[in-house]
Amino acid sequence: MLLDIPTLVIVSISVTAILGLLLLLVWVQDRSIQALAWWGAAYLIAGLSIAMLSGFVPIERTVSNDIASALLFAACGLSWSGARLFDGKEIRPFSMFAGALIWLLACLIPEFAGSPVGRMVVSSLIVSNYTLITAFELWSGRSERLVTRWPAMIVLTLHGLIFPIQIPLSMWEPAPAGSGWSANGWVALLALETLLYVIASAFIVLAMVKERNEKVHKTAATVDPLTGISNRRAVVANGTHLLRTVARPGRPVAALMFDLDFFKKINDTYGHAVGDSALIVFARTASANLRATDIVGRLGGEEFAAILPNMNADEAHAAADRVRRAFVEAAKEIDGHPVCATLSAGVAVTTDSTSTVEALLSRADEALYLAKQGGRNRVMVAGEKPAPAGDAAPVLAPVACEPAAKAAA
Repeated sequence: MLLDIPTLVIVSISVTAILGLLLLLVWVQDRSIQALAWWGAAYLIAGLSIAMLSGFVPIERTVSNDIASALLFAACGLSWSGARLFDGKEIRPFSMFAGALIWLLACLIPEFAGSPVGRMVVSSLIVSNYTLITAFELWSGRSERLVTRWPAMIVLTLHGLIFPIQIPLSMWEPAPAGSGWSANGWVALLALETLLYVIASAFIVLAMVKERNEKVHKTAATVDPLTGISNRRAVVANGTHLLRTVARPGRPVAALMFDLDFFKKINDTYGHAVGDSALIVFARTASANLRATDIVGRLGGEEFAAILPNMNADEAHAAADRVRRAFVEAAKEIDGHPVCATLSAGVAVTTDSTSTVEALLSRADEALYLAKQGGRNRVMVAGEKPAPAGDAAPVLAPVACEPAAKAAA
């Protein structure tokens, strides 16, 4: 079936402009992802370039072709910059417009300006280069696990490899003199492939943005914004799953409850900024001193919890005390202040998969209360009797460093 090239050109111009406006509209509605504005602008400029190259814009032909091609390369640079912005990288203005600049300088050379093959080779390589480095930018940001990132890379790479095919084809089947660029049969297929690429890449971009927004909202719903660890909702949900799948006779699940001692005094003495830093220090300390399979989260205020699979009471007590000791050491000085914060913890263990996380945490909280009553800066296991206050585990801070509670007295 013969493809009507003029019709393909008109469709390409219309589709590119519509997709550019669509991307800009989505950006106006949600300006958190600036890359959409760059991609939208790239599509509109590319549409204008196609219109000029096709003679739909009334400008002197030679000048029109040179400027139109430069605009097309600028659009490719904008698209590449959009990919960099999408992954939080800085814009490189010179590299973005290097293709357009190289083209305009080359057009000043009479031999190049009068060589259709030479112009086609250079333009193909510029477009292909920008397309492939755009795919590379998306690949380099793959640490952000977006499923839609992979089809975007595939589409970009395929187009970047297919587009230069016109170089050997034009040399093998040159257009008859005076017949124009559309006389070759392969031009229609290339135009169709480009149109499909434009449509596919635009919708994949929108899918990437949608997937990222969904991940951001999901993270906001499950992650504590101050400390970066799980919030209460995530601890309960993940802990429930852990109980259902792990807890059974011989495979205990432990719950740890942590509370920073005299936290109000820390805030009153050093300010809430230092108090927030103390919470962050604890979150980092707990994460570093527990296993990757353990669930660590902030329940609210200065109260934290951890769910530990396959740990009996003695092992859970040792884990909680390891966190306590590490925190005492890390909190000797916070933001330049001798805070000397300490920590109390409660431990509860179950092997019943039908129990609830709330009930397990409640038992651990009761043990935490006993640790507070017993003098603070210690770990208690549910069911144990509190030791006398004088038997509390020693604080690891130097003698000159006093807890915030004493400093505020």
